[in-house]
Amino acid sequence: MNDLPPELSALLDAQGADAARAHRVLAALSDGAWWSPRELVRATAVAHRTASAVLDALGPDLERDSSGAEERVRLVRTGPYAAFDRPRAADPWAPLIQARPEAAEELRRLVAEAPPSRTDLDHVAATARTALRRGVFLDERFDLAGRRLLCVGDHDLTSLAALLVRPEAEAVVVDVDERMLAYIGAAADRLGLRVRCHFADLRLGLPPAVAGACDVVFTDPPYTPEGVELFVRRGLEGMADPRRGRVVVAYGASETTPGLVAKTQARLARMDLVFEAVHPDFNRYSGAEAIGAASDLYVLRPLARAAAGRGPEAARIYSQGGNAKEAAAARSGELEELAGSSALPEPGSDGGPETVVGDWPATAARAGVHRVRLGTWMSTPVEAEDAVVNLTGGWEALLGRALLASGGMKVRAVVPASAPQVRDEAGQRALAALLGPGVGVRFRRGGPGSRLMVVEAAPSPPGPDAPPSDRLRARCRERAHGPLPRVMREALIAVAAEEGRSVNKKTARRSVAEAAPWAAGHTLLDLPEHRFPDLDRAAERIFEAVEGDPRDPGE
Repeated sequence: MNDLPPELSALLDAQGADAARAHRVLAALSDGAWWSPRELVRATAVAHRTASAVLDALGPDLERDSSGAEERVRLVRTGPYAAFDRPRAADPWAPLIQARPEAAEELRRLVAEAPPSRTDLDHVAATARTALRRGVFLDERFDLAGRRLLCVGDHDLTSLAALLVRPEAEAVVVDVDERMLAYIGAAADRLGLRVRCHFADLRLGLPPAVAGACDVVFTDPPYTPEGVELFVRRGLEGMADPRRGRVVVAYGASETTPGLVAKTQARLARMDLVFEAVHPDFNRYSGAEAIGAASDLYVLRPLARAAAGRGPEAARIYSQGGNAKEAAAARSGELEELAGSSALPEPGSDGGPETVVGDWPATAARAGVHRVRLGTWMSTPVEAEDAVVNLTGGWEALLGRALLASGGMKVRAVVPASAPQVRDEAGQRALAALLGPGVGVRFRRGGPGSRLMVVEAAPSPPGPDAPPSDRLRARCRERAHGPLPRVMREALIAVAAEEGRSVNKKTARRSVAEAAPWAAGHTLLDLPEHRFPDLDRAAERIFEAVEGDPRDPGE
């Protein structure tokens, strides 16, 4: 094609066989219409850097319009570029997608109404068509009927898409984003789909009921090598039999950064995962133009010795926000200043905590002070009279549950003052409601101009004249690590005894199952926040049912 601009010819020659990506951009432009660079990237799945290089090389053949909010471009002459618009391979999943118009319409609505992406969690929303594409792929590739799909993070609603395609399946969603858990849970209830949602910060592991319980895993993780490895490890941790299951991963990187892809794939290979298939540009996104608004789909087959495991607790898995690598350095000095202030007496001193939890600077914890890993605090009851928990550096989503994990002892937590649970009265009221009637809570700034907040929670048990439902709620929150149905049953029996009524185990089991069927498989520490009001309402219904039960309580 001798009539191309010299700069474009040189660019295509330099790219060699990989010039096919540039050809996609030229094929799109050959229609002569106006395009924004963002639209070109999304239509072609070519990284923004590559698309920009093509536009720059077009020289006088390209017209630019910068009058609007976003620059637009079009070809001045299209003739030399029509040859680039040649037939391409058909999408093999298109017939399966077209056969499900009702699921497609439902997913368009679900994706449009979903909570917005959170940049601090590296969210970029997949398109509704991609969600359905994943659903039909999972159903075609695996026997999902009667199986359990684990979604390790589910900002893109893959759990709902898979079950819209295969309603006989079950799905388990584990995520740190309370908004998504509430949204998925409400949608699943409305659609009659069997989806169970659990709260968890995946850096600390999976909820107990999820570990070893699932058959197939899907994850669209943060695209740092650390993020991909961690989310895949959690997927392996959740598999009932890794040798018979698969881990399906959405992973994307710019074609200009192959070294990053190599690092990520090397990590997966070291985990004894076989690359059974790689589907290029399978996933499309409403954003992420730096990687072509697209990602590949990996199908990974675990070998018998495939590694799960928890990995490092403080792994920096995200590229932005408080979890990012760059955020770690600024915290140490602030914590040292806070330790010893009136807001937080120095650990080991008079009035200071005996136990410090999480990542503290060495100077902020004296010798002899009991140190506890955050993962241990969240997974196992710890005996202590007074503890302080460091939740800075991207751990603030754990605030309410870290306070509940104290088991009824005095505990203080340090969080950024910008955290939504503490930055205004609405957030503070919501936190107090989550902690319930048996806990008193106070909020104090770390000092003048401090960017830290100290949240103190101390036991404040309801008195004997308090409603029995309040006493049941308080007892449940004192045993946050325990299986929630069992904790509720034992609390019911104990509070009923305080009321002079005998409730046996059978009656308690039936009452809890009827009032809180959603509690099965949960502890309070992995129960999504939107379920806590359901727990409080269940406490009231349980006592109404017991008081109105005509059967002999000793049966």
